[in-house]
Amino acid sequence: MTAELPTGLTFRRPTKDDAEAIYGLVAAHNTAVVGWPDFTFDDMVDELTEPGFDLDQDGWLVFAGETLTGYGTVFGQGDHELLDIDVYAADRAVADWLLAKIIARAQELAGSHGQTEVKLDTGTYREDVAKRELLAGNGFAAGTTYHRMRIDHTDAVPAPEVPEGVVVRRGAADEETRRVLHAVFTESFTGQFGFTARSYEEWFTARESKSTFDWSQVTLLELDGRVVAFLEDTNEFIEDENCNYVSRLGVLAEARGRGLAKFLLRDAFAAGAAAGRTGTILHVDTNNPTPALGLYLSVGMKPTLVIDVWRRTLPVS
Repeated sequence: MTAELPTGLTFRRPTKDDAEAIYGLVAAHNTAVVGWPDFTFDDMVDELTEPGFDLDQDGWLVFAGETLTGYGTVFGQGDHELLDIDVYAADRAVADWLLAKIIARAQELAGSHGQTEVKLDTGTYREDVAKRELLAGNGFAAGTTYHRMRIDHTDAVPAPEVPEGVVVRRGAADEETRRVLHAVFTESFTGQFGFTARSYEEWFTARESKSTFDWSQVTLLELDGRVVAFLEDTNEFIEDENCNYVSRLGVLAEARGRGLAKFLLRDAFAAGAAAGRTGTILHVDTNNPTPALGLYLSVGMKPTLVIDVWRRTLPVS
């Protein structure tokens, strides 16, 4: 794919000092599509400081004079067989140029990690017609669909009864517990769309760097002395929606069907309500190999937003 940057526009690499300008661009785009920013300044800072994101090679800013008109990124983790990308630009020519740069860098990144092909994933709101047309016009196809789920807490939420034989562990303050959490997380998510396994060190560093994450908000469940399920409750949606956010919930295959996921969810609801949150939010892959959507509906959550993940697979020369 070839594309030219329109005459009169310039580009450079982003820096941490660009966080405010980029946030403004992304927030304006999201507001035009779904009616609210759905993003915070802290989210932007976290993105620019994500371990493994090379500001000098993995990001692009396009300007019309002093005005930021385009932003693009590519981000890899683990073995770099799958990379996450994103593009924000109202001008289709700018978006095409950014996407061409992103694709070239993605192939370079994957090749440097020994891959012979690379998958590129990007999420877009179902309502974002322009972005869907951009992706379809550049060889991407819809891969899966996520629903944002929410339950409102208008009254106190009672703590659920702990399932028989289960030991509840709160927090992951020490390395031994964190390594157990990492192992259960990796095993429970392997095989799901868009999942890339990470080493313990890479996984730990990513969580440590995120301003909305705290190890004290992790809950682990034990059966017969073995951790078989976990939930990570984060602050990602507190600033903009006053909701706690279940970023990850996993149950090992051997422990499914015992009500552990429902317990963890209701436990998170109770904790959020007790902390004064107006609701709890999470995202669910509707093509998940486990019947996750039905689980969340069964505990009273409702879909509020649809996000499609588009994918393109490319050879690496």
